[in-house]
This record gives sequence, structure tokens and C-alpha cells, in this order.
Amino acid sequence: MQLLVLKYIHVLDIHSQAVIAERLLIDAPAVSRLVDRLEEDGLVERRAGENRRCVRLEITDAGRKEFQALQRATEWLDEEAKAYLAPEEFEELSRLLEKLQGGLQRLASAPPGPNPCGNPRKDE
Repeated sequence: MQLLVLKYIHVLDIHSQAVIAERLLIDAPAVSRLVDRLEEDGLVERRAGENRRCVRLEITDAGRKEFQALQRATEWLDEEAKAYLAPEEFEELSRLLEKLQGGLQRLASAPPGPNPCGNPRKDE
């Protein structure tokens, strides 16, 4: 998720926590915690926005370097996967991973439901 936040700020030029929350399908407090961690690591800065209620997110030089390193690692992993999969298999894998990611993001943003194992949750 942190990589996606860096991508939204750096590549897609999205600087609003609210818009990032909407894109990630998670609530505002979850995005705030993500940004807190990125800020603690020196990868993102919060700056004054257009008004007092608004905060503008900016990627730092360290954040750009981290994003570029992660981007190179992702490209390397794709190339390695392509060595073992036919082009149509790689496309199907990519489609299924995107579908899974979307489902897991929706699950993460949903209110907690009953635990199918019957064990009490930590938040219960």
C-alpha cells in the first residue's frame, strides 16, 4: 500500500489524502496512518494546502529514490516471471493478481464481520 501511495503522489500527481483513500478504497484514518509511516521514514512530507483544513502531500527526494528502486524491482520481477510463462499466461496472471488485489482492498476497507473460525477477535 505504501508503494501505491508513493505512486499516486509521484507519478499520478495526486496530493490529497482524501483522493488517495478513495482510490485505494480505504477509509481516511487508514490513509493517515500510511502517510504517517511514510513521513516517519522521510519519504513523504505534509505541507500546507489551499486552506487550513487541507494538507498537500509531497514526495521527498528519498521517496523518489525509494519509488524508483521499487519500480526497478517490480520490472525485474515481471521479466523473471515472463521467462517462465507464455505471454498469454503472464497476462492472465496479471489480470488475476489485479482482481485479487481489488478484492483484498475492499475486504480491508469493509467493517469487521463475524469470524468464521469462531475465535474471538482482538477487537471484540
